[in-house]
Amino acid sequence: MFKKISCLLLTFFLTACVTVDVPKSKPTRATMVTTGDLSFLSQSTPRFAWHPSLARVAAEEGVNDDNVVGLMRASMTKAMEAKGYRLVSIDDSPDLLLGFGIALESEMSDAQILDKAGLVPGLSTIGVDADKHEKGSVLLALFNPRMAAPAWRVLAQGFTDSEQSRDERQQRVDELVSLMLGAVPSI
Repeated sequence: MFKKISCLLLTFFLTACVTVDVPKSKPTRATMVTTGDLSFLSQSTPRFAWHPSLARVAAEEGVNDDNVVGLMRASMTKAMEAKGYRLVSIDDSPDLLLGFGIALESEMSDAQILDKAGLVPGLSTIGVDADKHEKGSVLLALFNPRMAAPAWRVLAQGFTDSEQSRDERQQRVDELVSLMLGAVPSI
């Protein structure tokens, strides 16, 4: 009996002493702030369209704005369709309008975002390698088509990863958009 326990303890101690190299983690911090009222949405509001003027990208030269807009619209459509909403043309009298804005810190400061959007999560960049990662902000806004101002907004900030492939980037955007639209009720 003593030999079995000794062998078990020896095995335990040997396995407990194994070392593993852990790769440096990428900054995954993110913050999000939400404001507004979604009460105008009801079971009879399943149709959405793109806001005619809120699809903005503030990024450095070389970033293809059309590609970014397409990436965001694909993610937003996927998230809204998963909730039971259907994308229609703005000419089809949609029940709600969706708009968005994306900005990199090098193009738009937190103070400028606060001035334009009225929100800012204030993600800290302390301890982040600025040569590899830049703070990015994403604003999603839902509009009652009969109102000029957004009824509901969510603003998230996180860090970009320029080394990601297009597929990894799409997956990350899909996850972020799904999280940001989490408060929108399912139909």
